[in-house]
Amino acid sequence: MFERIQEEIAVVFERDPAARSTWEVVTCYPGFHALLAHRLSHGLWLRNFKWLARWIAHCARWLTGIEIHPGASIGRRFFIDHGMGVVIGETSEIGDDCTLYHGVTLGGTTWNKGKRHPTLKNGVVIGAGAKVLGPITIGEKAKIGSNAVVVKDVPDGATAIGIPARLVESSQESDGRFAAYAVARDANDPVAKAMHALIDHSVDTDKRIAQILAELKRLGLQVECAETEGFDAGKLNRIVD
Repeated sequence: MFERIQEEIAVVFERDPAARSTWEVVTCYPGFHALLAHRLSHGLWLRNFKWLARWIAHCARWLTGIEIHPGASIGRRFFIDHGMGVVIGETSEIGDDCTLYHGVTLGGTTWNKGKRHPTLKNGVVIGAGAKVLGPITIGEKAKIGSNAVVVKDVPDGATAIGIPARLVESSQESDGRFAAYAVARDANDPVAKAMHALIDHSVDTDKRIAQILAELKRLGLQVECAETEGFDAGKLNRIVD
């Protein structure tokens, strides 16, 4: 038991550079408090003390702002950073070395009994505000970007962003280090790439049309057309970004 608690404390130092001392972690980290309460409530839940388990989980929610159903299964070295607004549903399954940021929801999409919440494999990182919904599986060491809404399985090692979430490429090689907020700096979003290509093509076409009109006017031809004025490609690129 004490070995597991030491593990939970050590993981805070590993993933949060703001942690300064063991005493600070034990007294000031709501994610740590919520996890300790869950270990207790989950044990009671498995022993069929359902009401007592729910009551302990309810008290932990009131104290920490983190709601973890006692039926949820959570592996070792689990870390919740900041924590406020995190919701973990009854049939959620979380592997070892996973990390959740504030505002994350592991929710269900049906009122039917049975498996209705997500399964996170080992090493998953879910950014702030993300919603992972339904009995889907998030693959090992996958990353979910902040505020993403995920309703489909995510493969091992993949990065998903957006609403609804889509997979993005990343050429960054994993070095085993923790990815804060599940952000891959060189994430290659195919939708953004396509939009930028269309914008570049549109700008090039406008320039060619302007050159043609200028040449026709130089030759003395009367050309009546609606010219594009005030097009700001830079502004449109910033909107897409």
